[in-house]
Amino acid sequence: MIQAAYIHIPFCEHICHYCDFNKVFLKGQPVDEYLKTMDREMELTLQKYGSGPLQTIFVGGGTPTSLNERQLEQLCNSIHKNLKLAAGAEFTFEANPGDLSFEKLKVLKDAGVNRLSLGVQTFNDELLKSIGRVHRAKDVFNTIEKAKNAGFENISIDLIYSLPGQTYDDFKESLKTAFSLGIQHYSGYSLIIEPKTVFYNLMRKGKLPLPGEDIEAAMYELLMGEMAKHGFKQYEISNFSLPGYESRHNLTYWNNEEYFGFGAGAHSYTDGWRNSNIGPLKKYMDQISSGNLPVLDEHRVTLPEKMEEEMFLGLRKTEGVSIQGFTDKFNRDLMMTYGKEIKQLLERRLIEIEDGRVFLSHKGRMLGNEVFQMFLGVSN
Repeated sequence: MIQAAYIHIPFCEHICHYCDFNKVFLKGQPVDEYLKTMDREMELTLQKYGSGPLQTIFVGGGTPTSLNERQLEQLCNSIHKNLKLAAGAEFTFEANPGDLSFEKLKVLKDAGVNRLSLGVQTFNDELLKSIGRVHRAKDVFNTIEKAKNAGFENISIDLIYSLPGQTYDDFKESLKTAFSLGIQHYSGYSLIIEPKTVFYNLMRKGKLPLPGEDIEAAMYELLMGEMAKHGFKQYEISNFSLPGYESRHNLTYWNNEEYFGFGAGAHSYTDGWRNSNIGPLKKYMDQISSGNLPVLDEHRVTLPEKMEEEMFLGLRKTEGVSIQGFTDKFNRDLMMTYGKEIKQLLERRLIEIEDGRVFLSHKGRMLGNEVFQMFLGVSN
């Protein structure tokens, strides 16, 4: 039974220079109609698949908190009407610092939201400006103080390193500031330049002063070292938490488990099919108003693909992939299925095997993509 749902709110009050998610400027958009349409998508989906109590719901975007208080309430009512939450479930909203008034926080808290994920990226105001963010460092402090006052006890922030013009010392300073917040979870990502973004166009013109691979690697080493020093366990390549505060929703993805995806451009994994929804708002809404699910692409995941995904998603986790768990899930021996690849990776010291688990070594974390690629297209 599916135990997780992702809900996509594609509206933003501004577009960041590095973002390639499905999003539109909020102004002039049919927000209320979109929320009603998504409510109908949930109904149609659950009619088709059924649903037991969910362990996690994650509302992302876009910027979910760009909705006003009434719209947030409408969205939360829709979620509770359609989706059952298990006792003790994790219910996360993404937010931008500066978007969250105390009134919005109260709406979320009253609706049972118990985890916030804030897109902070850096505490350097000049860098924030240069990457297209409209919040400033002071907004982060204000937002987190308000969130704590509203009763939130599970707060995460995203940080990005290897930003254009960013130095090692600047990132070190951002980490120092981050640890002063008294929160439970951090995600730290290196900047990826995606097509169709402002940064991509600048890079093609030779106008994007990136720090370079050596500095990026040094920043990642710093990130891992400082997190450990401050008591935050690295449970996935880019994620760190105090004990018990791991993102249960994201672990759904890394554990290669199925999940619902609602909203324009959302992805889902249901009954062995990976689906993606129509992205453009009008086409998405027209499809649902015709009584159809808004599926753009669907792909039946084969057994070899499921095993590949188990490896390259599972190896993102610090604990790695369970050898016995692999056998239980696929009725195949992991060491026989991937013997050649595992032997090569062991020789290169990119993975380790201990206590019945295959996991990335320290060196392997630095070269994760090389490890993951070893498992693509080899099983049968």
